[in-house]
Amino acid sequence: MELDERKIKILTAIIQNYLETGEPVGSRTISKYTDLKLSSATIRNEMADLEEMGYIVQPHTSSGRIPSDQGYRFYVDNLMATKEREIADMKELVLEKVDKLSEVLKQAARLLAESTNYAAMISTPEIHRNKLKFIQLSKVDENNLLAVIVVEGNIIKNKMIHTESELDDDTILKLNLLLNTHLNGLSLEEINLGLITLLKERAGIHTDVVSSVIDAVADAIRADENLEIYTSGANNIFKYPELSDHEKASDIINTFEEKNQLEKLVNDNLQDAGPEKNGIQVYIGNEAPVPSMKDCSVVTATYELGEGMRGTIGIIGPKRMDYEKVMGTIRTLMDQLDAIYNEKT
Repeated sequence: MELDERKIKILTAIIQNYLETGEPVGSRTISKYTDLKLSSATIRNEMADLEEMGYIVQPHTSSGRIPSDQGYRFYVDNLMATKEREIADMKELVLEKVDKLSEVLKQAARLLAESTNYAAMISTPEIHRNKLKFIQLSKVDENNLLAVIVVEGNIIKNKMIHTESELDDDTILKLNLLLNTHLNGLSLEEINLGLITLLKERAGIHTDVVSSVIDAVADAIRADENLEIYTSGANNIFKYPELSDHEKASDIINTFEEKNQLEKLVNDNLQDAGPEKNGIQVYIGNEAPVPSMKDCSVVTATYELGEGMRGTIGIIGPKRMDYEKVMGTIRTLMDQLDAIYNEKT
């Protein structure tokens, strides 16, 4: 007897519900859990078939069912295989986008500097309020696992996890199910101590693996470490007499070369803009967030590429800059970046 779509949905519901609760699953629970709109009697018949086929077992008389090893195997091979395809697709997409996006941003910085005759900067997008999308543990050798962590924005991080003893396929499978059931869709703030304690309890002797995966998830969600800032036109500063003083100009150019203060500017801009805003901000003279730019005007804006991917555009020039032209140029660039990104999604 082959599993039809209805049996697959019921088996999936049993497995997911059991992983969430740790309790045997009855027909009434499944009737509320699925979108099949079947009666409890019909579900009981289907569950009886699944039990006869070896996919679920009844641990006690008059109790619900729990997945068998065969049920877990089917779940992974037939349902989570789609996740593996998604990961492969995501890897290609991310590699393509990162490669092309970096070139697009470098070109954007050059165009900003050329069109305005001021200094320009643009940061790579950071991921804010990031949530976990998927975890995949795979055996590399007898003492090492590869954890593939996928977070919002289709950002992928790989982490090697050392194990004291070899884990068999069924154990890795159950750890995958445990981690994905409880962590998928959560932000770093939502992965609290209570949830971590629960995961470790259910992992039994494999608590070290769970701890390592949670550390890898935290690293993947924190995206600030990948910040890159592309600059152009720093020498345009010498075109303006009020900024061409050797000491002033050198300070500004050093800021563009070392970029530490520009990173602070980017982080402050993203924080001030808020997650839902991408408006233009203008800092004049002493309002400038970077000490070396106290004699300048700084115009910044936050661009967004979808799924919380946000970065900063900045123009630095004299206080007598053409504000209208600068703001118009930035708005045009933001529209172009959005169009380029959506073209590739």
